[in-house]
Amino acid sequence: MTTMLGLQLTGRRVLVVGGGPVAARRVQSLLADAARVVVVAPQLCEVLLDLHRWGLVEWRPREVVEGDLDGVWLVHTATGDRATDAAVVAWSEARQTFCVDAGAGADGSARTPATTQQGDVLVGVVSSGAPDPRRTVAVRDALAEQLREGRVDLRRRRSSQGRVVLVGGGPGDVGLLTLAGRRALAEADVVVTDRLGPVAVLDELAPDVEVIDVGKTPGHHPVPQHEIGRILVEQAQRGRTVVRLKGGDPFVYGRGGEEVLACREAGVAVEVVPGVSSAFAAPAAAGIPLTHRGTVGAVHVMNGHDGWSSAALTGLRDASCTVVVLMGVSALAALAAEALEAGADPATPVALVEEGTLPGQRVTRARLDDVVDVAAAAGVRAPAVIVLGAVAAAGLLEPGDAAHTTGPADRTAPGTVTMAP
Repeated sequence: MTTMLGLQLTGRRVLVVGGGPVAARRVQSLLADAARVVVVAPQLCEVLLDLHRWGLVEWRPREVVEGDLDGVWLVHTATGDRATDAAVVAWSEARQTFCVDAGAGADGSARTPATTQQGDVLVGVVSSGAPDPRRTVAVRDALAEQLREGRVDLRRRRSSQGRVVLVGGGPGDVGLLTLAGRRALAEADVVVTDRLGPVAVLDELAPDVEVIDVGKTPGHHPVPQHEIGRILVEQAQRGRTVVRLKGGDPFVYGRGGEEVLACREAGVAVEVVPGVSSAFAAPAAAGIPLTHRGTVGAVHVMNGHDGWSSAALTGLRDASCTVVVLMGVSALAALAAEALEAGADPATPVALVEEGTLPGQRVTRARLDDVVDVAAAAGVRAPAVIVLGAVAAAGLLEPGDAAHTTGPADRTAPGTVTMAP
């Protein structure tokens, strides 16, 4: 029977016998564990020679002798010579020192597992019977995929220092939530969520993960921003891992900077997992390239509540950039009027993408001077992303083109409202 143990090798002497590529791989993994590595071999491959030149390993340039095992905690032998490896295994057995035989795994007293790591969780796979490296690697890879995609509950079961992770959930389609975001959710004790973003992923959480809804709607903010910061800090100070799940990207009009500051001021560890911003994802899902060679080469993203900046108006007037407006549906009339008054071309194409990447995605198109009436007639509602500029015109990319593959292209065309000039 094979029993798996995690060995603490930091600062401890480990002997590696052999100077070839197999030995080099073993040495590199041992150095990653901060072991003190001694290599015994008449010659070294280039990798090991470099490690020796850099002072990372001790090299004894000769054949191995039994005395080389003095004071070592672990032995790896990988000479490729069966007689030499067998002698090293026998010396290790006599000294009650664990030994890994790379040439014949069944002969040594220890085995090197195929490993994968997620955060501070290290998973190793070994065969308990005859060594079967291909099988252990295949099992390792399957487990690694589960870990990468956040399908395993990785919450700590013992108290630890609390922390906050701001996760950008993307525009709404769960498939656009990053693997890093899913892994963070797999470690969460508490999820503080908005009404936007991939809320369907909450159904995948373990039943005892606490979910706190702090979502806002236009004109209705039941949980003010300072209270959200207080919740994050308080939960983390209780030793919990807190995921702040936000729509889009935390640092693109997501007020993520304020939440990071609240945590840092309270001495709470905080990190940020970037997300796919709806400013870019929603137009892409609707077949609208924000930059297009020969049409426009710059993008300006703005918050509709803040109104026009001089840079955005300049770009819109001279058609040098695409303007993307987030949170602009309620301010559409004022934005259109101000743009026209500032000299924007009344025929400037405008596209409003509702529920971008979600099953209810719909695109409404109109000229700048007609967009308010067209949007009212179509019943455009938030959340919607507004795109202004030449790329917003219908027909630049047709359904079925490559740009549609990231969103529900088959649902875009039936949900499109286009008003001719």
